[in-house]
Amino acid sequence: MTSPLVEFTQVSVTYGRGVRALHDVSLCIAKGEILGLVGESGSGKTTLCRVLVGLTVPSSGKVTLGGKSVSDCLREQPLAFRRRVQMLLQDAVASLSPRMPIGRILAEPIAIHHLPEAPTRERLRGILERLGLSADVLAKFPHQISGGQARRVGVARALLMQPELIIADEPTAGLDVSVQGELLNLLLDLHREFGLTYLLVSHNLNVIRRVTTRTAVMYLGQIVEEAPTASLFVRPAHPYAAALVSTNPAVDPARRAHRIVLQGEIPSGVSPPTGCRFHTRCPVAQPGCAHEEPALRDLGEGRRVRCHHPYTLPLRSFP
Repeated sequence: MTSPLVEFTQVSVTYGRGVRALHDVSLCIAKGEILGLVGESGSGKTTLCRVLVGLTVPSSGKVTLGGKSVSDCLREQPLAFRRRVQMLLQDAVASLSPRMPIGRILAEPIAIHHLPEAPTRERLRGILERLGLSADVLAKFPHQISGGQARRVGVARALLMQPELIIADEPTAGLDVSVQGELLNLLLDLHREFGLTYLLVSHNLNVIRRVTTRTAVMYLGQIVEEAPTASLFVRPAHPYAAALVSTNPAVDPARRAHRIVLQGEIPSGVSPPTGCRFHTRCPVAQPGCAHEEPALRDLGEGRRVRCHHPYTLPLRSFP
């Protein structure tokens, strides 16, 4: 892996009455990498993103961007930090003010960040052309454009800041399959063209498999597996990762027959299970799993897993 752009070191977040949204999270995102982040609702993905952009302060641990802590960046140069890290929100239309035309929405960050007017607007024109957005979209209001166009406006607003890192939260949610493909191709093209680093959060495993180079799997506030994406989909090591991968749609009926169905709901973060947090739903749990919490250990070849018994499920279980 090249030098890390982002590094989480034993980060935990506890809310209000003892809800542990993140617990001992350590994760690196290399410069120029596309990292996927997957897990059920309530696994901590959103909290991790909020910590990274400085909207949530960790209860313990440290997050750095380019070797400097996020808290120091925000305290010393908040506007510069906001330019370096941009987000593409899941509801693209809702992220655009309904009372402003698109042109004004895109002009707003120029004023907020005190960017030079003429060269920035010239760059904006180039970005819009690159994204396939015609000039007439600038006069329209958000409700007058399609979901795909709203996504592209969000991308344009992010690129205008010339960021190092883009956090894309469910970038294809609610889009037709053809539009999804166009957007993913666009994100890949921009990644190559501008040397961007992406953290891509998605429930759509086909998106993760197609776009990302490495994937982190979260469960109940912890990273339970981290691996090169291709390896994860061929042979997941953690039983939870295996269950997620097995749900990925497959054309072959024989592969669909091996879907791993987890029993029960994800436990509450107020009182998580003792030992391994996944043992209450794990199809291969052993007696010791309920008492001893597994460490995140290195299995080699870029894979880390938080499990006492990795690779326990048979290979034929995976599509």
